[in-house]
Amino acid sequence: MSEQRTRPVIYAVWLIIASLVGWWAAFQLTVEKFHLLENPDASLSCDLSAFIQCGVNLNSWQGSAFGFPNPLIGLTGWMAVLVVGVALLSGARFPRWFWAAFGAGITFAFGFVCWLISQSIYELIVLCPWCMVTWAVTIPTFFATMLHLLRNGTFTRSAKARAAGSALMAWVPLATILAYAVIIMMAHLKGIDFLGEMARILF
Repeated sequence: MSEQRTRPVIYAVWLIIASLVGWWAAFQLTVEKFHLLENPDASLSCDLSAFIQCGVNLNSWQGSAFGFPNPLIGLTGWMAVLVVGVALLSGARFPRWFWAAFGAGITFAFGFVCWLISQSIYELIVLCPWCMVTWAVTIPTFFATMLHLLRNGTFTRSAKARAAGSALMAWVPLATILAYAVIIMMAHLKGIDFLGEMARILF
């Protein structure tokens, strides 16, 4: 059996929530990109401060890493995640090869996001609000997916390994918080006071 006997309800619900949030962020970035194409000097709604804005990212070559705007990847990729989440919640079971392919896609997304984070902080020296929303849902989705692949037998048939995957699922929120903290620290060391910027914007 490549699937657990019980439906992974929590994981499925998370995939649905993450995909909707990620798709909405990608959609907003796409709209902002259209605004820039129509008026390169436009002030975007997500340009909140010198360090918290979308314009710099969207106008950079990193913002079109594959020759087209990155948000288009999110618009399509998050739909695939949504379909998987809804299917799981409905009781669908997928073969091992499907989970391997899905895991590869999520791993690519995570790696791409890590690269964009490094480029945003160290090269562009700016944090894009909608990009950060994408980072915020991609990171826990990667952690949860890798552990799900461990517990459902995609990585190994070992009963102990599968049990460990199930047990470690409870640690995904903590791992995610630690990852967020690392990003904030990276930005701070580069001179981007994220928390201070957000406090000034909000208050």
